[in-house]
Amino acid sequence: MYSFTQEQLKRYARHFSLREIGYKGQEKILKAKVLIIGAGGLGAPIALYLAAAGVGEIGIVDHDKVDLSNLQRQIIHTTNEIDTPKVLSAQTAMSALNPHITINTYPVMLNIHNVLEIMRPYDVIVDGTDNFATKFLINDACILLDKPYSHGGILRFNGQTMSIKPHQSACYACVFDTPPPPNSVPNCASAGVLGSIAGMLGTIQATEILKIITNVGTPLYNQLLTFDAKTMDFRKIKLAKNPQCRVCGENGIQTLQEYDLPNCSIPS
Repeated sequence: MYSFTQEQLKRYARHFSLREIGYKGQEKILKAKVLIIGAGGLGAPIALYLAAAGVGEIGIVDHDKVDLSNLQRQIIHTTNEIDTPKVLSAQTAMSALNPHITINTYPVMLNIHNVLEIMRPYDVIVDGTDNFATKFLINDACILLDKPYSHGGILRFNGQTMSIKPHQSACYACVFDTPPPPNSVPNCASAGVLGSIAGMLGTIQATEILKIITNVGTPLYNQLLTFDAKTMDFRKIKLAKNPQCRVCGENGIQTLQEYDLPNCSIPS
């Protein structure tokens, strides 16, 4: 049995009290490796909750620096950290919350040349990005590497998320196929987003990751969860794996492809 320290026994006491988690579940969390792609609106709450839960090794990818306009929703960053690389700002907050975990930072833009190398050491991947090109790249890489992952996106007052288990559940491309034509979706800045929406969806994604790690409950495989915060209506849409999917189907991809779309899908 895993030998918990006295500090861990107190820190994770509420997890130990959960029959479904307990000592075995917390051991799985402590041994897990999770990669969070995006340190923005979604990545911020995801990173904080996974750090708080004790995920043993967390990687965080983001090439951007903290901007004043980020602070309305990206709660992992502070005013004093404006112009600081987001991955370093996130690392500071996560380490302050839980100094006993390992945090790896990747201040780079994810692309076909680095995504497989960055993802390979991790057990579970989290998509907290804000553009279609990267979302499809993440999906493709997770399929090739057989990595489960959580997709999430927000826009205005709405959020959506699904979890993907490669070759077993519907993947992102099964549902959305290909990126939309250029200029057919709102620009990040012009579309706007209610700041708290990022927290709503980010905490759902963090919960999905912990469920996948501990094998507790039913992850959102073959289900797209959507919500409208103006009415607080939540909806689960049943999905099915597409046998002819261009990515995960019978004749799916063998190598990565480049996606080129400057506009955002859903701002994070």
